[in-house]
Amino acid sequence: MPGHVILSHGSDSGPDATKVSALARVAEGLGWSTSRPDYRGDDAAGYAGSVALRVARLVEAMRRAPRPLVLAGSSMGAFVSGLASLEAGCDGLFLVALPIAIPECARRFDMAPGVPGMLVHGYRDELCPVDAALGFARGRPIPALLLDGDHRLAGQVPMIERQFRLFLESRAG
Repeated sequence: MPGHVILSHGSDSGPDATKVSALARVAEGLGWSTSRPDYRGDDAAGYAGSVALRVARLVEAMRRAPRPLVLAGSSMGAFVSGLASLEAGCDGLFLVALPIAIPECARRFDMAPGVPGMLVHGYRDELCPVDAALGFARGRPIPALLLDGDHRLAGQVPMIERQFRLFLESRAG
């Protein structure tokens, strides 16, 4: 087996959300095992209040997961994936529709240095400013794919799947 992927959904969503479900199918098709934490109970604490709860849940899952380990997340799921990488090791981060800051949350987005990453973002994202996300990617540097889409990137799921396939193939074994 190539490894394990933990997929984190965004706020106002769940483990069966469109993007994380699509990414799970890609990973499983390549022989990776997957898991999808359910953060809906944590999200009841509000955007800022859910961050620490989500990170704790994700770090616990990471400590039990086989290696190599890739974290993939969309929106709030991407945000907490990066923060969790600072607390427990991983071998890759696939970040979709990344917010750099959460309103009223003291923590800004960050990720463990040296972890290979990939950013996929819509240039019409109305919730997470594209310039902030690209600025972070440029500062790391991590590759970034800018797509014609809003925050949901609903029309871009096939392209996101292809990019995720390439990312996992580069991380396997």
